[in-house]
Formats: sequence, C-alpha cells, structure tokens
Amino acid sequence: MDLLRSLLFVPGNRADMIEKARTAPADALVLDMEDSVPLTEKATARAVVTRLVPGLALRNQMVFVRVNGLCTGLTEEDIAAVVLKGVDGLSLPKAESPEDIIRADALIRAAEIKQGIEPGTIRLIPWIETARGVMYAYEILSASPRLIGVAFGADDFTRDMGVERTKEAMEQFFPRASIGLAARVAGVLALDTPYVDIKDEEGLIRDTGRARLLGFKGRFCIHPRQIDAVNKVYTPSPEEIDSARKTVAAFDAASAQGKGAIQYQGQMVDTAGVERLRKFLALADELSKKQAG
Repeated sequence: MDLLRSLLFVPGNRADMIEKARTAPADALVLDMEDSVPLTEKATARAVVTRLVPGLALRNQMVFVRVNGLCTGLTEEDIAAVVLKGVDGLSLPKAESPEDIIRADALIRAAEIKQGIEPGTIRLIPWIETARGVMYAYEILSASPRLIGVAFGADDFTRDMGVERTKEAMEQFFPRASIGLAARVAGVLALDTPYVDIKDEEGLIRDTGRARLLGFKGRFCIHPRQIDAVNKVYTPSPEEIDSARKTVAAFDAASAQGKGAIQYQGQMVDTAGVERLRKFLALADELSKKQAG
C-alpha cells in the first residue's frame, strides 16, 4: 500500500508555488484546480498544471491533481488536460455515490487511452465531504479499483450539516470514524481533512493524533510548515518500533512452546495483537526504505 502520510496542496494557478513545493518533504504534492483557484483562473490553472507536471516530483513524491467536481461542468475538460505521464492520480471533490466514481473512472480511462497510458494506471482519491457521501462511504470506495485512498473534507461537511467546525472536532468524530471504517473494509487509505490554523502546531498534532486513532493514515496540508508535524504523527517512533519488535519476539518464542497468548510488560498479548504489531513493523520498514532512498 502506498505511503501517504502528508499531501501538500498547491494552488494550480501559481507556477511559483508549484516549483517551490518540489522541495517540500511531503509524501505527495496535490496541484489544486478546485477550491484554491478562483473561477476566473480555472483555465490558467489547467494550463499551468499541464505545463509543469512532467518531471515535477523531486523527493520520490507522488503527484496528484485535484480536479473540479462533477457538478461544476469542468471535470471532463480538467481530466482530459491533466491525465499525463508524471501524474500518479487525481483527486475528485464531493463524491456522493458510486455512480460519481464510475463516471470519473470512465473519463479517466478515455483520457488514458488518448494519451497512450495503460488504462488503470491513474489512481483516484475521492473526497467525502457531505452527509450523503458519509452515508454511502463504503459503496463509493468499492466502486473502482483505481481508488487508493479517500479524503475527508471537514469544511464542506460541516457546511452541509449546518454546524460549526471547531478545534475540539467533536462534530467530526462520526464522519471520521465512518470513513476510517469504510476505508479499512475497502482496502484504501483514509486521508484526513486539512487543519486550517497553520500557526497552531500543537493543535495540529493533537487533532492528527485523534484521526490516527480512528484509522486515518495521512493528512492533507495547506502549508509546508505543517508537513513535519503530520509526518511525525504518522511515523513510528524508535521507541514504538523497539517495543513492537521485543513483543513480537517474546510472542514467537512462547508460540514455539505451544502458547497462544502471553503476558509481556504487564499486558496480555494474543495472536490478533501480534498481527497488528507485525503490520506496524512492516510500515516502519517501508518508511525506513523510503527515507533511505
């Protein structure tokens, strides 16, 4: 599974910001043609993104483009323009049904064929940011094999619900939990909404930790200064890795003696707990290889 701890948004109409973002330590760059681009700049964003995408990634980053939503009438033209070699995937706003994904999939496939790209190469991350989208989360995430992740959009969700978005984020608990669960069942990554206060690193870390407990694996960032904090939350610490390795070793030794569960450092450890630790260590190894490369 792809490692997408941090995904940095960059306005698609700002060539200077796109070039500068190449040096950011984010796992992915997301060139945005939707919310961060005014209506009068949509055509400019499309042209800038098309021109700069080839060879954009610098630090083994993935490159995504967020196109405009299907309700805008701009999606087909966006997809036709930005499905290019050098683009790893697209991000689709406001997905509310499996039919939205099927429609986007067909548009991407047509663009792949036109560009001489193997159909199915371009990946897809839909945004779930309405009440309807949350209710149909699993169906949406199961609608196409292109999907590698799902993004939760708190601003649009709270707007749709008619509630305030707060730093305590209680209003986000149910949609986050629902999306985290649906993503796990569908086998895709749950990616969290941007944290809008770019100066509040403590709040960012706290909020990202809450999302991690609900199954999220990464977060969208709206400023480069947020990347290190997000990466840290989603990167196993040396202490966590050491503890996991020792626990697995102790369990394996006990298992060789016919035991199915052990007490280790005051806690009961069974097969299910060890399997979780093995996956955790596999993730740590992947991150280590990525950082070394």
